[in-house]
Amino acid sequence: MRRAVPLAYIARNLWVRRVTTALTAGGMALVIFVFATVLMMTEGIRATLVATGQPDNVVVLRKGSNAEITSTIGREQAGIIESLPGIATDAAGQPLVSREPVVLNSLVKRNGKPGNVTLRGTSATGLALRPQVHIVEGRFFRPGSAEIVVGRAVARGYDGVAPGSTLRFAGRDWTVVGILDAGKTGFDSEIWGDSEQLMQAFRRLAYSSVIFRLAEPSSFEAVRARLEDDPRLTLEAKPEIRFYAEQSEQLANFISILGTALALIFSTGAIVGAAITMFGAVASRVGEIGTLRALGFRREAVLVAFLGESLLLAFVGGVFGLAAASLMQFVDVSTTNFATFSELAFQFRLTPVIGAKAIAFALAMGLIGGFVPAWRAARLKIVDCLRAA
Repeated sequence: MRRAVPLAYIARNLWVRRVTTALTAGGMALVIFVFATVLMMTEGIRATLVATGQPDNVVVLRKGSNAEITSTIGREQAGIIESLPGIATDAAGQPLVSREPVVLNSLVKRNGKPGNVTLRGTSATGLALRPQVHIVEGRFFRPGSAEIVVGRAVARGYDGVAPGSTLRFAGRDWTVVGILDAGKTGFDSEIWGDSEQLMQAFRRLAYSSVIFRLAEPSSFEAVRARLEDDPRLTLEAKPEIRFYAEQSEQLANFISILGTALALIFSTGAIVGAAITMFGAVASRVGEIGTLRALGFRREAVLVAFLGESLLLAFVGGVFGLAAASLMQFVDVSTTNFATFSELAFQFRLTPVIGAKAIAFALAMGLIGGFVPAWRAARLKIVDCLRAA
């Protein structure tokens, strides 16, 4: 009958070598911290931008444009879009359509460094199209005025941005009259003002995008076909959620690739550390291995015991690394969105999938680092072991 080495024996040996165990587990924890943090950062960026869109909204851009800042839509074209059938209307029967110029402006952060902020021209209709956005301090700007409202991330991260303060850009003074909370979406990193006022200030003759709400979400393909088949329009329409999801991909993929490569480089050191630890364990317990074999434990049992020891060591390191990474959820950070070249505020986001990937990565390091020492232990002969003891 095959016998397995008790788990208590495996755990006890790790405790006996607790200093070495702690150092090796710490190295693995560092790797898992980096790995999990990168995944959390990528997930946070994706979640922030995807949540920016609404399922019933459609974004219209110039054909071939991937971002609002590179798109232009003329006034005549915007009027044609507003007349399309299938667009929802408000209580007064007006189409829920928002013509929006989008530009970048540099402001000084609280740390004294400059940062690009997205300025969005919109209206009360634009606010109605985004139910996740609420004015939490002050009020919404008045149409036709040089008033602006700022996202919470802008008010928190930039110097001198608060209700009642004045910002100067495009050769004009703009009064901050409110702060908007966009529910931790991309709009938290924007400044909103009156469309026509912003266009005049920045000498723009065309809008950047047109956003509208569908009367029926299922009618998107029909509305898109009408818009893109109109010879007067060289535009394309996308569901707002898909548009913002695509905006997140370039930055998220870059961070994911860079961070994963860094984690893999670090993991090499952790694997070597685990292998050295396990080789040391084998060398110091040759006599024990011989005794186990003499008591009837097969080579496979010895192999599984030492592999189990390495996996348990990796699991402990993985848990501590993941626990440390989870604390990053309480940190607010910002980075440059590659699609818009503006600052994007977001939070690290830990999900069960990320947790499972982190622990699996830790166990993989333990398996790779512990296999060769475990194989060596299993191949030792009983006579040689007892003689060495």
